[in-house]
Amino acid sequence: MEIFREDTICLNLEVQNKTDVIAKMVNMLDQSGVLNDKAAYEQAVWAREAIASTGIGFGIAIPHAKSKAVKKPRVAVAIVKEGVDYQSEDGSPAYLIFMIAACAGEDDLHLRVLARLSRKLIDPVFRNTLLHAVDKKEIMTCLKQV
Repeated sequence: MEIFREDTICLNLEVQNKTDVIAKMVNMLDQSGVLNDKAAYEQAVWAREAIASTGIGFGIAIPHAKSKAVKKPRVAVAIVKEGVDYQSEDGSPAYLIFMIAACAGEDDLHLRVLARLSRKLIDPVFRNTLLHAVDKKEIMTCLKQV
């Protein structure tokens, strides 16, 4: 299963706020054929955000949703060069965004991906490598460690 793919990576996502981030990343997933109902998936992401912000701090946000609107699991990756207010607990802007789209039928795939990503993202060298990647291939190489 390809959880990361180049067609769902954006090296310079230009956004003004959290709403833009979610809309543009959902669109990335939809354009890559991952979703069967774009609006329903976006609604599921916002429902999760209503529980608590998925801005985890350290310049990272991991919005996610498990939904029947997802045809195949995927993680969209975006770098926001200027940072964006993602209402993170530590108040820091988010520069690295990982949107996890999980199928409703998958038991705990999104939780496993979330856990693995979180463990890797603790490492400042790993984060820095992603932030300064020059192309999608470099990001893919880095993400193979997850």
